[in-house]
Amino acid sequence: MADLPVNFESKVKSASLANGTGYPYRISATDLDRNFAYAALDAPDDWIEKSSVGIHNGRKLKLPPLPGSGTHVLGCVDGTVQWIETEEC
Repeated sequence: MADLPVNFESKVKSASLANGTGYPYRISATDLDRNFAYAALDAPDDWIEKSSVGIHNGRKLKLPPLPGSGTHVLGCVDGTVQWIETEEC
């Protein structure tokens, strides 16, 4: 799993500034927005399944199981997303 652009846990553990601003006392809205934009999954609801990201709830894109061997491409046949052997393409 790729790390999010901003790791808030490490920021909270960092030393605070002498003037009391910045982490761990103030969370940047820009940092929050960067993580939300990175984590956004734009797909139809029936293409998304519940998952977990560490201890947190998450979502992942549903794809058909990977074929065991051979060369395949992901395609759609009669409205169903599936792996297609390259010889059939």
